[in-house]
Amino acid sequence: MKSKSSSRKTSFIPRSILRTIGKVRQAFDPQAESKLVEEFRASQQRTLISIRFLLILIVVPMLVSQLSRNFVISPLVKALWNKEELVTFLNSSQEERALAELKRFEQAIYFELRINKTPKLSNEISQKNLKEKAISLTEKYRDESFDALTNVFVGLLSAFIFIIIIIINKKQLNIIKSLLDDIIYGLSDSAKAFLIILSTDLFVGFHSPYGWQIILEGALKRFGLPENKDFIFLFIATVPVIADTIFKYWIFRYLNRSSPSAVATYRSMNE
Repeated sequence: MKSKSSSRKTSFIPRSILRTIGKVRQAFDPQAESKLVEEFRASQQRTLISIRFLLILIVVPMLVSQLSRNFVISPLVKALWNKEELVTFLNSSQEERALAELKRFEQAIYFELRINKTPKLSNEISQKNLKEKAISLTEKYRDESFDALTNVFVGLLSAFIFIIIIIINKKQLNIIKSLLDDIIYGLSDSAKAFLIILSTDLFVGFHSPYGWQIILEGALKRFGLPENKDFIFLFIATVPVIADTIFKYWIFRYLNRSSPSAVATYRSMNE
């Protein structure tokens, strides 16, 4: 089955007017009923293909990555993991967090002694407790480093599988693009304006940039990368703004011609 082209050409006549003219012509067509049934069946088939491909696109990389993590990558990393010689911390951020936890533990012991919450401990016992805590933190961050290395290999494998699926199934991808195109352009003007405002505000972090900061810090921590504040703030100050600009350019370049009423609604809602 041939899929509709995902890229819609813009014209000087608004798309809403073209759709109205098309409906009028269809109403006077003697074969309108048969064509309508055929279009419905084609749309139904297109939807089923799109849903099936989306499930494959999501489930297959997740399933393969999880299986490879448990049966291939994790055992392989463990086999190469030399606990006696391996550095516990992959980056300075991990070391800073470990030192901060150890310092808080030491301060907690001192505070409890000062308020007589615990019996008075000798210096040797205090040092022993600190040593046990340091050993516990070492094991904790060693496991975190192991998980980070595993996540890197699993992430690369998942991305590779995802790209391979897209390359192999270009026809299904075009069908999904066509279906999404029909859904987006079939929305009402107010719905289009709402989605535009929601998307642009999410890009730039309208209320606060802390959402981007939390996401970036979590991603860097997951893959064992240093949580560099300068990099995070630079990313927040540039990438979301660039994405927002590209999105607004799309509004000006394409949506302004295909659906000028939606753009007018967006401007009035955004004032």
